[in-house]
Amino acid sequence: MAEYQARKAQYKVDAVKEMTSEFSQFDGYIFTDYRGMTVEQITELRNQLRKQEAAYRVVKNRFAKIVLNDLDHKGTEENLVGPTAVALTKGEDASNAVSKILFDFAKNAPLEVKGAYLDGKLFNKEEIESYSKLPTRLELIASLMGTIKAPLNKLARTLQAVADAREE
Repeated sequence: MAEYQARKAQYKVDAVKEMTSEFSQFDGYIFTDYRGMTVEQITELRNQLRKQEAAYRVVKNRFAKIVLNDLDHKGTEENLVGPTAVALTKGEDASNAVSKILFDFAKNAPLEVKGAYLDGKLFNKEEIESYSKLPTRLELIASLMGTIKAPLNKLARTLQAVADAREE
């Protein structure tokens, strides 16, 4: 007896292929519930995210589950419930900046962050909110350089004051 095989509509297969090629270009996925947002708000959010070289896509949950499983991003199914849009990011600094943008935007719009999949790890809503409050890598480096530079500046000013005092 022949094995039953469901027929797949070609447009669905094409949609999953297109989504796979787009999602494979990114390494961070932040899942949001966009229910209640207007088109203007979504457009404004997309423009803000574009500045960070990120994308914001409204997805069909079933297609997104297939795509993320094909890309070996296991465990993301719990975030793909209800109306879902995904912020796609590249790199650690971009993920941090995008999460900050999303939480800042959520203060004035009915946007809700559900969770995230960043650098091979799953984050729930509370964890991604904490992550968004951390300084970026570049901010940490700048802070470190300022800390290293401060004693040298103080030494230089002290030596200059001694030299100025001897000249008088």
